[in-house]
Amino acid sequence: MEEPGSGPPSLFALSGAAVSSSMGALESEVWALPAHILHGLLPLLNVYYLERAEDAAASKGLSTQPIWRKLWNDVMKTRPPKSEHITCWRKKFLETFFSNILHGVLDVSSDQRLNDDRFSPLLHSSQHVTQLTILNMLQGVTELTAERNRRVVENLAGCLKTLKFRHLLSSDLSIRHSLSLLLHRLIHHGAVNQVSVYSWPVPDTVLLVLILSMSAGFWHPSKTLMHHCGPCSLCRKEPDSQTQKSTQDDLVDSKHLCHGHTEKLEMGQHGSHESSSIKIQNASTKVPAEANPDPKASTELKGSSGSKTPMLYGLRNHPLRNRVRHDVSCTMPPEQYNAERESSSPSERSSAGPALRTPHKKLKCSSRRKRRSPRRNWGLCADPEDLYDFVFTVAREAATETLNESVHERENLDSLASTPADRLSCESLGCMGRGGSSGILSLKAAAPFRSIATLELFSVPLTGDACRTLGNLLSSWTSLESLVLSYNGLGANIFCILSGLRALSHHNDRRLRVVRVSDVFSHVPSVELVHCILSAFPWLRTLSVSFDLKHHLEGSRPEGSLSSLEEIPESCLEQLEIRFPREPLQTALLLPVLKASRSLQQLSLDSAALPCPQEFGLLLQALKERNPDLKKLSFHDVNLADHQEEVLLLLQDPILQEITFSFCRLFESSTAEFLSEIINVVKRNSSLKSLKLPGNRLGNHRLVALADIFSEDSSSSICQLDVSSNCIKPDGLLEFTKKLESHLLQRGERAKFTHLRLFQNWLDQDVATAQEALQRLRAVCSVVAC
Repeated sequence: MEEPGSGPPSLFALSGAAVSSSMGALESEVWALPAHILHGLLPLLNVYYLERAEDAAASKGLSTQPIWRKLWNDVMKTRPPKSEHITCWRKKFLETFFSNILHGVLDVSSDQRLNDDRFSPLLHSSQHVTQLTILNMLQGVTELTAERNRRVVENLAGCLKTLKFRHLLSSDLSIRHSLSLLLHRLIHHGAVNQVSVYSWPVPDTVLLVLILSMSAGFWHPSKTLMHHCGPCSLCRKEPDSQTQKSTQDDLVDSKHLCHGHTEKLEMGQHGSHESSSIKIQNASTKVPAEANPDPKASTELKGSSGSKTPMLYGLRNHPLRNRVRHDVSCTMPPEQYNAERESSSPSERSSAGPALRTPHKKLKCSSRRKRRSPRRNWGLCADPEDLYDFVFTVAREAATETLNESVHERENLDSLASTPADRLSCESLGCMGRGGSSGILSLKAAAPFRSIATLELFSVPLTGDACRTLGNLLSSWTSLESLVLSYNGLGANIFCILSGLRALSHHNDRRLRVVRVSDVFSHVPSVELVHCILSAFPWLRTLSVSFDLKHHLEGSRPEGSLSSLEEIPESCLEQLEIRFPREPLQTALLLPVLKASRSLQQLSLDSAALPCPQEFGLLLQALKERNPDLKKLSFHDVNLADHQEEVLLLLQDPILQEITFSFCRLFESSTAEFLSEIINVVKRNSSLKSLKLPGNRLGNHRLVALADIFSEDSSSSICQLDVSSNCIKPDGLLEFTKKLESHLLQRGERAKFTHLRLFQNWLDQDVATAQEALQRLRAVCSVVAC
């Protein structure tokens, strides 16, 4: 297409424009054109036909990537992040095009290449969307669940892998209704494997619980949808007799979770207190026999096998009486809790009863009666607080419990649900067991749909209720492979998360591979937390624990702290990252972790204090003896000014390929001889490929000296050098550049230096000199300076 002002259009351009406007009739003939003609026509097509031309262009050896890149520049008018890593501009454009159309930030009439009456923008681009972000007030969710966009959602269900939520705000019931349907299709019957939630300063607890529970594969449509609806088409196809089994637990088939059952509707229509009690009693006898050690109860279960009433339709439909298979603790470590359980007699444990039966008569006031009447019509309304009930189940009582006791407990649950979230304690939500021990009750009898593999929560404050909910979901989230919790203000509630993870570790499905936990304040010493997680999940591949500040507590140890640490079995850990909140290195606790991690390849220690000179030496000795496969070692903000000998030992290690000393004050109290020793050691080490020294006050003279690493007599294989934040001035950089050029020229093909990082130096003091130095550097290597 001719540029404006470049003269009259050529005959080819005019013919091409005519062909482009008639593509509906000429499409097959256009794809059959010779390659050189098709090459000229492709830039004249709109996005819909350009996408359809992909196969024809590829068969003739033509690439459409430059055209899509130009479309991006013309339409999006922004530079995408990490554009150098984009391999397919067609996918990048159409994915962003879909998102912008959905959120109403792009008008297709603004460019003729985007507008074609024969195509639907959402439908056409949806098949290329692998990542979708939902923003603010959930814009676009209602649009996607509209009947006219059914095929769009079907396309997304087949290709969407990552679903992100950013800057969410509170939502009304109709939006949650649409979101429930969308998540059900994309997660339970789709291909979404990752859900990430970002930047939610004041989360709507009901909405957050909905996202978490549906991500874990649990859905209660009668509690989240605005009205009773039939099963979705995919759930309807499943045979009624099909049941899912997980860890030898009989589970309800997904059809029941989709559409409910007739008894519930009858109960909603009649509003009968007696019929409600009967439904509860019938449902309570449907719990799997293996969950109840009572022989009499097992007999009753066999007798009720022919019933079509589903086992679980949320806690409000009937009080489940499952015995907790793996007790998990919210306020004390699992070891202590299990010890107390074992020490108590069977009668004591049974008398503890369901956790929610712990006396809370103060909650059972007149407000209970006020809430009973509206709840008779369950099928026609949805209480937002019902979402809490879905994830807190009740331990099974004896099957001979009277009808009145069942109703009494049901009313107790109603009163608990009506309690404000800020007043609900761990005890009131059923997390307290006998003698003050606590445990998150499992979802053993729940019937999960398909669940995601990766959950990420960034800057989403989690209240105690939310942490208990998440811990309970984690306890049976067997498909989970990666868990990232970043700046969630966990505090003491971290024990609820640990309890859920400990329960999850008892399952046979060992899929969890990545755990990352970061926060401002630490409630548990960093190494103790690493020890606890790794002892429960020795099959982890990546473990990252990061805290900014130490939480100052009155006592010597926080309540519910990890009082005893189990021995770590041999682990599969490959990457370990620990950020200490200015606390001692705790070598005595770190050494067992390293000893058990013989497969460790990457280790990063951040902001650790070395209480005595021997600590660092013990650490290096352990790494040498116990971690023969260690390839990358990083220290950040660790004062190594008095550990020059240990630094030199690391630099001459024949196994390490990457070493980082970031803001480690290497030259704070050193002499000129120390820098020379570093250079000589690196020159002799042929295995080290990356040396990162940011924030060590190199200055001009030390930077120039480092150029000798690449001298002709050097055996160094260094290909990446990071000297960011080192007080480097333009004249020093220019002198380093000239010296480096000379050395690399002498070494010829033996020179392997490819990357230089110069972030945050003083290069703006002499812009001309800095530009000259950077220009000459870019002739010999890749430079990142801003």
